[in-house]
Amino acid sequence: MKQSDIARLANVSVTTVSRALAGHPTVNRETQARIRAIASEHGFRPNQLARNLRLGQTRAIGIVLPLGHERGQHLSDPFFLTMLGLLADTLTERDYDILLSRIIPDGEAWLDRLVDGGRVDGLILIGQSDQYAAIEAVARRFRPMAVWGVARPGQAQATVGSDNVLGGRMAADHLLSIGRRNLLFVGNPRPPEYADRLAGFTAAAEAGGATVSILPIAMTPEEAHAAMLGRLAAGPVPDGIFCASDVTAMNVLRALADRGVAVPGDTAVIGYDDVAIAAQTSPPLTTIAQDIAGGAARLVEIVLGRIAGEAVDGLVLPPRLVVRGSTAD
Repeated sequence: MKQSDIARLANVSVTTVSRALAGHPTVNRETQARIRAIASEHGFRPNQLARNLRLGQTRAIGIVLPLGHERGQHLSDPFFLTMLGLLADTLTERDYDILLSRIIPDGEAWLDRLVDGGRVDGLILIGQSDQYAAIEAVARRFRPMAVWGVARPGQAQATVGSDNVLGGRMAADHLLSIGRRNLLFVGNPRPPEYADRLAGFTAAAEAGGATVSILPIAMTPEEAHAAMLGRLAAGPVPDGIFCASDVTAMNVLRALADRGVAVPGDTAVIGYDDVAIAAQTSPPLTTIAQDIAGGAARLVEIVLGRIAGEAVDGLVLPPRLVVRGSTAD
């Protein structure tokens, strides 16, 4: 059977058949399913390798975790595992393979090597780290790329992410609403997302008459735990703590438990992300939720849409406060 036979049976054009079998986003999912069912019923198997070579495509999307600021961070982080799973599921449903890379930048050309290597049709970056300038330079010449991170006015890169400034404000407002005034931010203030969270948190806290100190830590669990233990030994316990991520917050909770600090009695703790395990900590973690599923879907839409020549832009997602036991009895 040929594609022309499938087109006749499906009452569509040969071009539509070709695009449907390739998972092209211009063919709606119902039509794709109908065409694939006809092809399967008649034993049609397209020569995918020959098609890719003919079209100059790899049918692969690179998923990249750049680690310029936190070289000890791993893909086992719950946030990254959640995002990776969502991206992989969506891309495989669209008949794309994934090429996963954990990159420690060794200069300014690390991203150029990825886009020019001929191994992928597009790229999704999870986080900007301290590589915003390098990402921006490549985005000016390579359109099928989407980035989880912050949006800056006039930027070339298409970013998807939560409104981190608003999320920080929400955390401060919640701590203020339960009477906390001696506040601590725990996290690395260098990455753009965390910097925005800190900025929003500090502005809202100070406007509400609270004081904010910063405990700048690395992302690894061991370092976060040790840094918090050192902070507790060095001075009075803050009555409210906002952590740059849920993983950091979990290790702050562990340090507080090690020192017998009651949560939320002595201090209240808020994280950021709302990964699945956040509801299972002791006590369950209050957090600023990001729409990770919606963000992953948009990242894929940007890359595949731009491969198809469509204009698909980035998206700022509204954060949401999820109150649990770490701030409320």
